[in-house]
Amino acid sequence: MSKQTLSFQAEVAQLLHLVTHSLYSNQEIFLRELISNASDACDKLRFEALDKPDLYEDAPNLEVRVTFDKAAKTLTITDNGIGMSQQEAIDHLGTIAKSGTKDFMGKLSGDQKADAQLIGQFGVGFYSGFIVADKITVESRRAGLKAEEGVRWISGGTGDFEVETITRAPRGTSIILHLRDDAEEYLNAWKLKQVIAKYSDHISLPILMEKEEWKDGELINPNDENGGRQPGGMVKTGEWETINKASALWTRPKKDITEEQYAEFYKTISHDHEAPLTWAHNRVEGNTEYTQLLYIPAKAPFDLWNRDKKAGVKLYVKRVFIMDDAEALMPTYLRFVKGVIDSADLPLNVSRELLQESRDVRAIREGSTKRVLSMLEDLAKHDKHDTAAGADGVTDVVDADDKAKEGKYTQFYSEFGAVLKEGLGEDFGNRERLAKLLRFASTTSDAVTVGFADYKARMKEGQEAIYYITADTLAAAKNSPQLEVFKKKGIEVLLMTDRVDEWALNYLHEFDGTPLQSVAKGAVDLGKLQDEAEKKAAEEAAEAFKPVLAKLKEALKDKAEDVRVTTRLVDSPACLVVQDDGMSTQLARMLKQAGQQAPETKPVLEVNAEHALVKKLDGSVHFHDLAHILFDQALLAEGGLPEDPAAYVKRVNALLV
Repeated sequence: MSKQTLSFQAEVAQLLHLVTHSLYSNQEIFLRELISNASDACDKLRFEALDKPDLYEDAPNLEVRVTFDKAAKTLTITDNGIGMSQQEAIDHLGTIAKSGTKDFMGKLSGDQKADAQLIGQFGVGFYSGFIVADKITVESRRAGLKAEEGVRWISGGTGDFEVETITRAPRGTSIILHLRDDAEEYLNAWKLKQVIAKYSDHISLPILMEKEEWKDGELINPNDENGGRQPGGMVKTGEWETINKASALWTRPKKDITEEQYAEFYKTISHDHEAPLTWAHNRVEGNTEYTQLLYIPAKAPFDLWNRDKKAGVKLYVKRVFIMDDAEALMPTYLRFVKGVIDSADLPLNVSRELLQESRDVRAIREGSTKRVLSMLEDLAKHDKHDTAAGADGVTDVVDADDKAKEGKYTQFYSEFGAVLKEGLGEDFGNRERLAKLLRFASTTSDAVTVGFADYKARMKEGQEAIYYITADTLAAAKNSPQLEVFKKKGIEVLLMTDRVDEWALNYLHEFDGTPLQSVAKGAVDLGKLQDEAEKKAAEEAAEAFKPVLAKLKEALKDKAEDVRVTTRLVDSPACLVVQDDGMSTQLARMLKQAGQQAPETKPVLEVNAEHALVKKLDGSVHFHDLAHILFDQALLAEGGLPEDPAAYVKRVNALLV
């Protein structure tokens, strides 16, 4: 038998130090993680056995067994799933394959209970065993390998681990926890059953424990006044009992499942420590039959914006696990959705290629997308439920379910709103539904709670467009010079500050028949909101300013496509806009920051002919410098930077002197 001592990957060593020295609150999560891993191992065997039935060997019934030995102070979790070879044990238990540990370290708050809950989120659930154990022994044999090709892995949770070859007849894995003194409560059957019922009752394969019965102490001295007996106790009978329901939670009737069970199932499949925001459990019948149990999380995962990470729901076919992260069953913009889809129609040997082409898969994808949007619409409907007396003096009656949903959509949108906007460009069929779910800040509210429908309901009489502005930050949007005339006239403007907004609005040109108009694109046209006197005054100012405009165009010909008088400015001397069909300066900046090519376009400089600085241009000996300062200040006001900051500073200093 070969035996070797190896060192942990540096990140694992850091993690183990953290686990063994800090995370003692809520110890019981270790059992949830290890049983969940055992269940996954059985699921993987099921999947591989679709093509290789002999992997089942002589044990076709998959199960997890939990045993304990009070004398040895050990707790053992055994599964007869896929198992590990020696190299797999080294790779899986000695390193962390995904780059999540640094993010994990950065998430730690100092709150031991909260920190302990983070373990599973980063794919390091196995190491939670060191919360209760000062040594862990793992014995395993991969299905299909010979008995003498088993492996034993041992570590005390410090810098290294031992690996040796052993003979192991049963396939699968046994994790033996050598418990510390402060974790001896897990050597009691009642405690283990309590924890398993709380966290793992929904696991779809049986979790077995050996039955116990009470045995009276043996009679030693019949004449003893205390009965002359040794103490009695619980003894194992040799029979095994199933201590969980052992049926897939999604296959049970909804009326038989409690909210707590739904929440715990979500935590297991998502490795999230918080309860979900909402969920939907439905059986869909028709041309394609399937069951869906879909969850919307309360918090965004740390890797939501990692495009390389696979995301999606779990796919089962006739209760047989097929794959994690079935991306074909949910559009990319709903990648935050967790859950299970169990189909009765897909073939058991379904492959990823088939998933992308199957008519049934398309039907499941469309049905699941609609279900998620319905869940969001329901949350949005209750988000601003008013319990105060209405106009008729009658107070609305709000049931407990409605009350529980209040404020949840705002919470959802703060976490996932930017991702939802991606759907405008990805899902043409549901674009109108998505548009109704979008929320923004506006010139009347800093809170991101204003929908297009809210905006339309407040539009001024004669207003013909929904006005919006995009910017890098809320402050930049609120203080943009382009808003001045809108503020003067009391016209609400939506403030859009997500990086995805510019891209998404290329696919949304109107809402419910009303066009969307950027206040930073094209010439401002307030239509019926601008009276004839204002129009006439603007035209006269533009005519009188023509000579200065001509000189400005010449001075700025390398920077500006055009220079014109504007009516959109009240207090500022100038601002930059682009033509109606042009790319905004903000989007061009974002593309360059991302290392992508942006078309070389010049903005239009609009000047306020009534502003003192602009009036000073006429006849000034510093005309050229003032023209460039005017342009660069307009660029700064919208969050950009002058091409030559040093030249800008030099011009300003010269004028100040």
